[in-house]
Amino acid sequence: MASLSVPPTLPRASPAVVGAARGRRAAVRVRTAAAALGGGGGGMEQHLGDGPRSPVKENPVMSNVGKSTNILWHNCPIGQSDRQKLLGQKGCVVWITGLSGSGKSTLACALSRELHYRGHLTYVLDGDNLRHGLNRDLSFKSEDRAENIRRVGEVAKLFADAGIICIASLISPYKRDRDACRALLPDSKFIEVFLDLPLQICEARDPKGLYKLARTGKIKGFTGIDDPYEPPVNGEIVIKMKDGECPSPKAMAKQVLCYLEENGYLQA
Repeated sequence: MASLSVPPTLPRASPAVVGAARGRRAAVRVRTAAAALGGGGGGMEQHLGDGPRSPVKENPVMSNVGKSTNILWHNCPIGQSDRQKLLGQKGCVVWITGLSGSGKSTLACALSRELHYRGHLTYVLDGDNLRHGLNRDLSFKSEDRAENIRRVGEVAKLFADAGIICIASLISPYKRDRDACRALLPDSKFIEVFLDLPLQICEARDPKGLYKLARTGKIKGFTGIDDPYEPPVNGEIVIKMKDGECPSPKAMAKQVLCYLEENGYLQA
């Protein structure tokens, strides 16, 4: 019987060859994963199939905004809806406006406390507090007041985008400045709360003694005395005196809290 021939043993590939092959497979996996994630960012090579590889680069869209030139907006795969689901609430800005002494800071703190007890994440942007840092370079002249509100509006927008209920407490006397902040937050995420208390009540309180200084001429351009306050026309919430009495901080906070509940801000 004829004997069967045994095929010769194939030579083993060298370690260098094996390493190169593994490197190529890893590169393919990286490119595939990048493609599945919607592209790999600027300049990452994309390769499909066995055809020739050619790098595909996206041309960045540069912008000029204000005094800033050649800037680029970077998108993140985690968006506002993802953060809101994580927190179980909707990001928004509760903008409290009114005369000095009307109770804006009191309401802001009371509302923040009530929401915190209910398990909601908030942050208060108080006008005086911000002038200790972010806006310390601004005066109370008309143009600086406008810049003060613009900066706070931009910061509040970032908090809302993070999914946080941002409570801004500022006199913000001019309607155009408040409307500009509202325009930063579409989809009804700007909630204007007007503390509609009479000047005589606010002046009688005078917690910081500013009305007295304004009346004696030691402070110029003080809202309500020698500088106008433009009340909101179509604000979401108006808080007034009832039966000649000012509402308590808890009652004011409850009024705002009910609005947030009824409009779905306290759930993702």
